[in-house]
Amino acid sequence: MSKTGSASGEPPADARERLLEAAEALVYAGGIHATGVDAIVRASGAARKSFYTHFESKDALVAAALERRDERWMRWFIEATLRHGRTPRTRLLGMFDALREWFVADDFHGCAFLNAAGEIAHPDDPIRAVSRMHKERLLAFVREQFDDYVASAGIERRLAARLARQWLILIDGAIGVALVSGDADAARDARAAAQQILDANESVGRVPHQR
Repeated sequence: MSKTGSASGEPPADARERLLEAAEALVYAGGIHATGVDAIVRASGAARKSFYTHFESKDALVAAALERRDERWMRWFIEATLRHGRTPRTRLLGMFDALREWFVADDFHGCAFLNAAGEIAHPDDPIRAVSRMHKERLLAFVREQFDDYVASAGIERRLAARLARQWLILIDGAIGVALVSGDADAARDARAAAQQILDANESVGRVPHQR
């Protein structure tokens, strides 16, 4: 049975969204362990009762906030990738141009999912599961771009999976270096390495012509 109101008079859906938004922002800026429920409730402007109505624990709230961030971040990254390139190759390289735009933002604090996974020890924890899911979604998108790329470049199709995995490492590596160093040009360095990978595979990985 759905609820249409609460004892505090605030719509439950609105309270839940405010809690998620506050949790995402505070955890991304300061970390999971450093962010208490009281701080999240205070920042959300929701009644404390709303927290217990919608979430069974802080970890459940953080996992839901990360799921929310995954949807928004992936939507942004896909749109930015498509905006930066019209061909499979330029879209792949354009991923790093998109990352640089993110790196120069005032609220850039690295990858929320790597940050979260680094705070949670157990691999089966829901927060780790959401982080893993995000990387799987990102890899799947990169793999789609490589499927198009190898077809357009005449490269052996079997190379697409390996190249996609290498690309994910370059993406996460650039994010990590940009976070630690504060240098947005980590994206340009990763782009240069990515271009060398494409050039090398275009030289040696082409499918032989049939006579």
